[in-house]
Amino acid sequence: MSRPVPAATLFGMPFVLGCLGLAFPRFVLFLVWLFGGGYLGRAFDSVIWPVLGFLFLPLTTLAFVYAMNSLGGPGEVPPLGWVLIGLAGLFDLGLLGNGERGRRHRRRERD
Repeated sequence: MSRPVPAATLFGMPFVLGCLGLAFPRFVLFLVWLFGGGYLGRAFDSVIWPVLGFLFLPLTTLAFVYAMNSLGGPGEVPPLGWVLIGLAGLFDLGLLGNGERGRRHRRRERD
């Protein structure tokens, strides 16, 4: 006899994947591509955009894929999605999170 899966188990996994995405966006993007079942393909028309996103802006790519698939209707990104994409872009560029400037400052203090 099989028992029903608790709701916390069903809804906890995307949260864990999202937290991992903040720390290791390329790894999570790879997992989404590997196990996502077309999750990336529904967000992009071509293969080149996810590859470029993987190389240059992985967190922004994850935010765009999430916004296209989970926040709005098919093929549209709602305003909240654009806010998430913008924040992810700022993190990718290092404007949030103290980026290269913080690393240089820590290196000067250490030396």
